[in-house]
Amino acid sequence: MTKGSNAALSALSDNTGSVIVSLGWSSPAGDGDADVSVLLLGPDGKVRSDADFYFYNNPVAADGSVHLLDKTPTEDGNEDRISFDLTVVPPEVDRVVVAASRYGDAHFGELDDLRVTLSDAVGEHLLRFAIGDPGKVSAIIFGELYRRAGEWKFRAVGQGYDSGLAGLATDFGVDIDDEDEEAEGTAAAATPEPAGNGEPVGLPTEPAPEPAPDPDPAGALNAVPAPRRATDEARPRKPAARPRTAKKRATPPSAPQKSLGENDSWRPARLFPLSTLKSDRDREMRATSVLLSVMTQVPRFGRRLTAAFGAPSGRMETFTEVTLPHGDTPRRPDGVIRIERAGKLWTALVETKTNGNALKADQVQAYMDIAARRGYEAVITLSNDVALEGSPLVDVRIDRRRKHQVALWHLSWAEVAHQAQLLIRHEGVGNAARTFLLQELLHYLQHENSGCHGFQNMGSAWVPVRNGINDETLCQGDPRALEVVENWERLVRQVCLRLGGELGQKVLPAQRVRRGTDHGTRRAQLADQLCLEGRLQAQLRVEEAPGLLTVGADLRTGRLRTSIEIPAPEQGYPLTWAKRLIRRLAEAPADLHVETLVEGDAQGPRGTLERLRPEPADLLPKNGTQITGFRLSLLKSMGSTRGNAESGFIRSVDDAVHRFYKTVVVHLDEPVRRRTPLPAASDVTR
Repeated sequence: MTKGSNAALSALSDNTGSVIVSLGWSSPAGDGDADVSVLLLGPDGKVRSDADFYFYNNPVAADGSVHLLDKTPTEDGNEDRISFDLTVVPPEVDRVVVAASRYGDAHFGELDDLRVTLSDAVGEHLLRFAIGDPGKVSAIIFGELYRRAGEWKFRAVGQGYDSGLAGLATDFGVDIDDEDEEAEGTAAAATPEPAGNGEPVGLPTEPAPEPAPDPDPAGALNAVPAPRRATDEARPRKPAARPRTAKKRATPPSAPQKSLGENDSWRPARLFPLSTLKSDRDREMRATSVLLSVMTQVPRFGRRLTAAFGAPSGRMETFTEVTLPHGDTPRRPDGVIRIERAGKLWTALVETKTNGNALKADQVQAYMDIAARRGYEAVITLSNDVALEGSPLVDVRIDRRRKHQVALWHLSWAEVAHQAQLLIRHEGVGNAARTFLLQELLHYLQHENSGCHGFQNMGSAWVPVRNGINDETLCQGDPRALEVVENWERLVRQVCLRLGGELGQKVLPAQRVRRGTDHGTRRAQLADQLCLEGRLQAQLRVEEAPGLLTVGADLRTGRLRTSIEIPAPEQGYPLTWAKRLIRRLAEAPADLHVETLVEGDAQGPRGTLERLRPEPADLLPKNGTQITGFRLSLLKSMGSTRGNAESGFIRSVDDAVHRFYKTVVVHLDEPVRRRTPLPAASDVTR
């Protein structure tokens, strides 16, 4: 959702009598937190009484309509969940406001990924609203539920308050009481005393920003009422039975809370320590044991990894360092997975590699033979490498004469981290203990000592190919060019995994090839193209994005280009299109290149966003040529080394794609979706 937009719950699900609203955020420092609050408002935009204010000291409504649940840990922060039973909300309640606040000198600008999600009674996510840059505000209204024509709707608000919880609550008619007014010297602002004429004084006078208009025929609702004016009727203060904020001050203290740590070099205790890992063998044993144990303790995670291999959904057991007979020399695979369902067993052997160690063909072949003899279903290889379609990592012989055939599957450590990140940040696993296990696993995989970092090296052919392109000595048919193309494809697949894990959406490579062309022929054609043009290029299909995201590397100039093409609207005037596009990109980088696409082979006007902001009309062709769309591009220097270090090519590609999406693409997809009307309840199929 976009700020100010709304959605009818009945159009999204048939199970919206009870809903769960989740407020989430992440903290770069790992210690950011906030407290949620809920206000039930009448038609006048005020609480009926102070009892309609639910927060940490008043978490549950007597009628069960509101229940503030416990915090759920996420990857680097918390997620607060609130349960609403909309069927028992009193009829005189017109709106339900959901907000959060911070204390001390903390503000929401220090937190990342501010978001609110809403799920129905069966746990299915219905909508999501992300707040961009909130600024230095200590309280934010994330959204609100409101009645309209007998049904419940949700509106994305995203409005901040400089005055914190006290200012937010008093704006809605709550009397905030602080026991230490004089000691803090700030409670007077949070709870103004009435003047002699009965009017409150000391209230903020800056009006709240105007909310987006509501398309409902009955008229617009004020998402947040303006602060109380001197002309407002004074509300009587109640002597008792009202929420108090003395335990956690509604006004910030003068100094931030100190940490319990006495030494900045102290490190938090981890469930899976990494300091003792000294050799590749230690890393392989530790990584296998950590992964397989978490798979059994977090069933949803284990199921997510094994479902792609044809494994059933059932009770899972995992083992490490199992000895199996094989001729004169017993073999010891790194792990075994067994899943039982309806009295039948599905078994797979696991062979693990870490760091840059490659899988050994003879080792995998031995495990395939053992699995065939013992009736196992699969052999799973696990390494930092990324498998390509039609190009197996290990060549093994499969005896087709055997009645029982064994499947060979490969899993990258990047895929493991991707699935863990999806469950932690976007989908959830059911309880805090399982979330903690996945967090510890993800920390382990991302630590520099684990050796489980995914694809990290462009290979030995990278430097010779770059040199050959620069001095024009690289010839078509050179096998080194084919190796670079294959590694480029691996890198693109890994970039898709990482971006998809952060967004919680599907991100896949988009390959445009002729029907019937095999993968080997396609890669050979790309290798010849690399020799001629000196460029690598790929397209990414991001779910719900307005177009394909293109990333290209020019090895001659050493520059990376990330771009996206968006079609021109079907209605309106070109100048309106240009102005709207520049307005959407208000927070995009100033060096963003904007190009107008026109019919035919002619080039349209272009310029940087910094130059076009004051004059959007410069995007219009002078000869009146038909505009077909716009291309947005960012350029940056690419790394000079083949690895994943700070100066490496792999890191630079990953950073370029993530920066382009977060600073450019996110400003484009929401307005396109907003023009699509919501389906009627009768049109929704589940």
